[in-house]
Amino acid sequence: MARIVYSIVPHDGGWAYKAGDAYSEPFPSREMAVTAARIAAAEQQVGGEDEEISFQDEAGNWHFEHADGGDRPEATVEDG
Repeated sequence: MARIVYSIVPHDGGWAYKAGDAYSEPFPSREMAVTAARIAAAEQQVGGEDEEISFQDEAGNWHFEHADGGDRPEATVEDG
């Protein structure tokens, strides 16, 4: 199972949550960023419908895959 960790960090004059190299929008307080990260983590774990997806890689090759709507990552928030 994949795992996503949202970290709370100072960002753009406020606070944000970060997953990998991606930041959320800035929030005025750390508490607001923690709340938003918890909401995002909960939404990551909601299953959906199976889908057929396609995407193009950097070399221009197309890939076609089946995505299982119930295959959701474990998402956590680290504030420390």
